[in-house]
Amino acid sequence: MTTQQLLEQIHLKKSFLCIGLDVDLTKIPQHLLALEDPIFEFNKAIIDATHDLCVSYKPNTAFYEAYGIKGWHSLQKTINYINEKYPEIFTIADAKRGDIGNTSSMYAKAFFEDLNFDSVTVAPYMGKDSVEPFLAFENRHTIMLALTSNEGAFDFQTKNVDGEALYKTVIKTSTTWKNAENLMYVVGATKAEYFAEIRKIIPNSFLLVPGVGAQGGSLSEVCKYGMSENIGLLINSSRGILYASNDIDFAEKARVEALKMQTEMEVILKNKY
Repeated sequence: MTTQQLLEQIHLKKSFLCIGLDVDLTKIPQHLLALEDPIFEFNKAIIDATHDLCVSYKPNTAFYEAYGIKGWHSLQKTINYINEKYPEIFTIADAKRGDIGNTSSMYAKAFFEDLNFDSVTVAPYMGKDSVEPFLAFENRHTIMLALTSNEGAFDFQTKNVDGEALYKTVIKTSTTWKNAENLMYVVGATKAEYFAEIRKIIPNSFLLVPGVGAQGGSLSEVCKYGMSENIGLLINSSRGILYASNDIDFAEKARVEALKMQTEMEVILKNKY
């Protein structure tokens, strides 16, 4: 999917919502556990109930890898279902891969060719030769960790190195890599005050923003400082939507929560554009 196609969906749906499909079998409705593939059945119900309210789905691969080959099979069924039934949806493999050379190339092939995701998250700690293999894929996007929402982000990301915060150096350096136009960035919503600084470096790049909702991030604050001329935001929500109910009405309640976010986003878009 191209960036332009993603933008068209945002304008069409009046939404820049990304729903994280982080399935925990201890939290899903108990009646699903009797089914052959409870993870996929849960995802399928959530997707069918919310696809018109969001522009992206983001499975975190750890929640599938934890269940071994069965979990990986559930992930494959989930991405196939989205691609076949809702091909307009932008898909993100939240895998946070980061290795060098041939290993990164194999990771990229796994997510872009075998699973057919539109994008994958990566960690940049090992530098350009760990990221550029992902960037080589046409009309695929590499979403690089820039400034995360976890407490440990302050261990390294905000430290001053030669008079500049390390996360700024990382972002600036990434813009010089081959096919850098295929880059997007992860910036946590709980650090809304940093968005203005980040936009000085990458004014038009898309930012994937976790941390709104359950982690305490503010949608209005993120949009105030983080929106670009072409919107440039994908706001992720996982637990607040997925686990709105653990009863038989879980999909309907998930839709209610997704609709709340979409409605708020529609107002923001109307006021800004």
